[in-house]
Amino acid sequence: MKFDELDKKMRIFETSHDHCVLPGLNIAARIDGRCFTRLTKEVHKFEAPYDCAFRDYMVETVKHLMNCGFRVIYGYTQSDEISLLFHPEENSFQRKLRKFNSVLAGEASAKFSLLLGDVAAFDCRISQLPSQETVADYFRWRNEDAHRNALNSHCYWILRKAGKTPGEASEYLLDMSVADKNEFLFRQGINFNELPVWQKRGIGIYWEKYEKEGYNPISCESVTATRNQLKVDSELPMKDDYTEFIRNMLRKTLKAC
Repeated sequence: MKFDELDKKMRIFETSHDHCVLPGLNIAARIDGRCFTRLTKEVHKFEAPYDCAFRDYMVETVKHLMNCGFRVIYGYTQSDEISLLFHPEENSFQRKLRKFNSVLAGEASAKFSLLLGDVAAFDCRISQLPSQETVADYFRWRNEDAHRNALNSHCYWILRKAGKTPGEASEYLLDMSVADKNEFLFRQGINFNELPVWQKRGIGIYWEKYEKEGYNPISCESVTATRNQLKVDSELPMKDDYTEFIRNMLRKTLKAC
């Protein structure tokens, strides 16, 4: 069998189940660390529940993903996860899901591994969101999850550092309400409301314009050019204000299309 015939025959098995995101649907990717609890708490022993070096590694990984060939308009990270919102007209790989999932997981794994100096792996899943409102809901969901995780994590690690096993700490918190957990922290000298916003609400990364001074060698004049750069926002708004923040970002993007 000639190579061209063999290639045509075998390529079917590779592409027969290809699925593509339909035009008009918004694409959001969620990229999660694989086995990161062991990696960050046992192997590398980052500070629990939050570590500034780990936070910075995640931010740099998001920035890399926003510069690796896709049109990403917003990146968000909390804990060991990353969410990316793609430009509505993003058409890389003809919007094939397997390509988005594999490339994004690979890029995130490679970048974080280089930063860490050890092997780290991420997985990826794609959400196909039918409207601007569901996009806002998606990021509100991850923002609220960050808040819940922060409260639980601070309580959990206080118990762990007090000598309780993972199972004992989890069981202790199982039936506690949000108010009970806040009171528990307060008795330990921690006012949850005064903790850094990035711990409770995650970090947003998005493009902003800035003016750059230059020189035109033809006219021998100074000129000002407009450029884009990534802004890291560790003071994100919360609740309805955050939803409106995402809506405004989408409106600006669509207006520029």
